[in-house]
Amino acid sequence: MISYEEQALTELHAWQQKMQKGPSLGNRIAKSLQDKINNWIPEKVHQVITVTIEKMIKAAIFGIKYTTSVKLAPDASLLLRESYVKQQITVYQKTATVEGAVTGAGGILMGFADFPVLIGIKMKLLFNIASLYGYDVKDYKERLYLLYIFQLAYSSQQRRNEIYILLRDWDNYSQALPENAEDFDWRIFQQEYRDYIDLAKMAQLLPVIGAAVGAIANYKLVAELGNTAMNCFRMRIMDKTGRLES
Repeated sequence: MISYEEQALTELHAWQQKMQKGPSLGNRIAKSLQDKINNWIPEKVHQVITVTIEKMIKAAIFGIKYTTSVKLAPDASLLLRESYVKQQITVYQKTATVEGAVTGAGGILMGFADFPVLIGIKMKLLFNIASLYGYDVKDYKERLYLLYIFQLAYSSQQRRNEIYILLRDWDNYSQALPENAEDFDWRIFQQEYRDYIDLAKMAQLLPVIGAAVGAIANYKLVAELGNTAMNCFRMRIMDKTGRLES
């Protein structure tokens, strides 16, 4: 029987291969279409959306003090850490599902209100996951790491390839990071995030089916973020022999 660490390492390697795949024909067509749509949108609209999302994300990731109720010992095993991580993902999936169903049933105005609430749910999950893996979320660069995880989870395959390379060499890359969030490319961030979730979240605004769509979309979006975060932190705790530290 293989150990939990070996199982996690196998899952990590499969995820890494997925992150490094080139964009498929479908990916390229979808990205091209989204780029055309973005080019049709007036520049002033882009600026407003960028600033809005930037403020929401900054408030969620830099302006709030997050704590987790679970404190693990520094020498806690990977199995113990990830059992708690998976519990957290399940809890936040349920929270996001209820929130998506309620706002989806409330029509267009409630549907738009779902956007910032869902961002807050996702960020809180990321903070809890980071803490459970033993990382200090009070550290500014650790919070930036969470921002890159968020972007990796909700980007086109082409953009994922780029972000994955940065995260794979995070220790070196983080040394050159700016000491404030102003230099982060918020324009690309908001476009990739918006393009990734557009179809699902726009369907949430439709009458009758909005509640069901909102619940399912939020459930899947949180699951994607949780899986991405787990593998990003697994990647960080791999030792130089290619094995996960237990």
